[in-house]
Amino acid sequence: MKNWPWAVLAPAVIFVLVGLLAPLLMTHDPVAQDYGALLAPPGWSHWLGTDYLGRDMFSRIIGGARTSLVAMVVVLVVALAIGVVIGSFAGYVGGKLELVLISVIDIALALPSLVIALALMGVFSGENFAWMSDYWKMIVALTLAWWANYARMSRAVVVAELQQPYIEAARVMGASHLWIFTRHILPHVLGLVVVYASADAGALVLAIATLSFLGLGVAPPTPEWGQMLVDGMSYIEEYPSLVIIPGLALTAVVVSFNLLGEAFALQKVPRAVRGRLLARKKVARAVEETARKGAEA
Repeated sequence: MKNWPWAVLAPAVIFVLVGLLAPLLMTHDPVAQDYGALLAPPGWSHWLGTDYLGRDMFSRIIGGARTSLVAMVVVLVVALAIGVVIGSFAGYVGGKLELVLISVIDIALALPSLVIALALMGVFSGENFAWMSDYWKMIVALTLAWWANYARMSRAVVVAELQQPYIEAARVMGASHLWIFTRHILPHVLGLVVVYASADAGALVLAIATLSFLGLGVAPPTPEWGQMLVDGMSYIEEYPSLVIIPGLALTAVVVSFNLLGEAFALQKVPRAVRGRLLARKKVARAVEETARKGAEA
């Protein structure tokens, strides 16, 4: 990652740190209303001003980062686990069971993830799921909508690895299926899927904000960037900062995670040898050639 400026990747790192340290960084209660400071401009008391209910914008931005971070981590971890298990099992077992699982994966991939999440949120709005909060309904919906990509990649990696000679050698030596999968195949699967998940984190943060913007995600007064955009839309002409501040935070995080995933992916691309390393290789090759000619003489 030496070729990637930290100034570009910093928003992702800051987002994670702010989400983890949110209780220590917030200067006010993010849901506390102060009717004596409605739509107050930035100042010493409120660093980024207040919203239409007098709630501190700085604290709500910090709290929104924590809300998005928790949801993002839970969805990525659970969806990655489901996808890796289903995809790896399909690729390793093969046969008719693989065809059935591939069909299920293709059906899940037939529609965009956000569309599936919206449909699941509609299902979860029924009385049978009244015991579940809107926040966890959103997490479950996004998880069920996000696993298929990881399953498809996992299955492709497993099928490719099973064709390698060292896998056949391990079988001849009497290694069990569990040993072969956990020691030889699973590391390759996770290596690819985790890289993809790092880039997918930005899209997931955007999906969380989109669902909240549509009124299907995080319910007020819990601070969340998409919900803050909705709250600020009515005051965009007189107080554009109510929209600009959460919008900039969301944009910075999404772009940064996308660049971070691209940086990780580029680490797996072979690079041309150049510079001092190339010079050293040329010298070593010349020395070896001279030694070989001397030995022949």
